[in-house]
Amino acid sequence: MKSDGQTLEVEITIAPAKGRKGGRSPAVPTVPDPPRLPRIARLMALAIKFQDMVDRGEVRDYADLARLGYVSRARITQIMNLLNLAPRIQEAILFTHQTFEGCSKVCENGIRSVAQLVLWEDQTATFGAVPPVVNSQIH
Repeated sequence: MKSDGQTLEVEITIAPAKGRKGGRSPAVPTVPDPPRLPRIARLMALAIKFQDMVDRGEVRDYADLARLGYVSRARITQIMNLLNLAPRIQEAILFTHQTFEGCSKVCENGIRSVAQLVLWEDQTATFGAVPPVVNSQIH
């Protein structure tokens, strides 16, 4: 192989990997993560979104939702049964996050047992005192 005297200079800058401590510039402001929504609130919102998709004809039925979401039809039914809750309870789940802080799967099971009750009065009594929601239009 012949060498014709040419050289190649390359400058490489290596940035520190994410998550590595140190090396951060103090001029870069850090934005705190938004507070995490409780799982039951996310499931309630998902049920409302899914019902809207069915109503608009984007999916035929709950079985289509199950196929699209890679979950069982039974799980979709569990999520959709949250729509059977009294409107005041739905509102409390969606908008009063401090009430449900620290809840785990036990909380979801409890809410599902409340949703099985037919009468909204019975649901509200079983659920407990529903905290008033600011700017509530449901009385």
